[in-house]
Amino acid sequence: MRLMVAGRCRWGLLISALMTNSAVSPTPAGTYTADEKDILHASLNRHRNAVLWKLEGLDDEQLRRPMTPTGTTLLGLVKHLASVEYGWFVETFGGEPEPLWFDPYSSEDMQAAPGETTEQITAFYGRARAAADRVITELPLDAQGRPAWRDHSVSLRWALVHMTTETARHAGHMDILRELIDGATGDHPRVTSTD
Repeated sequence: MRLMVAGRCRWGLLISALMTNSAVSPTPAGTYTADEKDILHASLNRHRNAVLWKLEGLDDEQLRRPMTPTGTTLLGLVKHLASVEYGWFVETFGGEPEPLWFDPYSSEDMQAAPGETTEQITAFYGRARAAADRVITELPLDAQGRPAWRDHSVSLRWALVHMTTETARHAGHMDILRELIDGATGDHPRVTSTD
């Protein structure tokens, strides 16, 4: 059972708060001529927002419903994306990610465990995004970091491209899962004219 506030579930309000202004207009004004870092960051945000939008309007059972033979769920994909945002941006560039309550090197990061709430996982994604955004804002694109799980360094530019690709890939998975659940499609809310 979800707590409803003004006709929306609490985590739905959280999702709306996490989405940046590019949620309605997927490419914010000025992005097309911005500098490289702003373009890369805006592209990542567009896909991050699509991930969150795929959760809106669904109940906990739908968010946790395995839709593939491997058990892929919408909420599990959000948990995974949160853990890799912390890994590629925060840990790789010398920051301290929050302590994880699961093993990100196993399938635990792709599953919403029975004791994990939708609010917990979406808030985790919000904190991971905020921590990653601080790194993206503070460091130049040429900054070098070394992932603990790799034997080579990467630039922030590479990490931004990699995470945009990974987030877009999983947003595509989520698009298919969402369509299978309730028929909803698209990559962002559509603005409709009342004229």
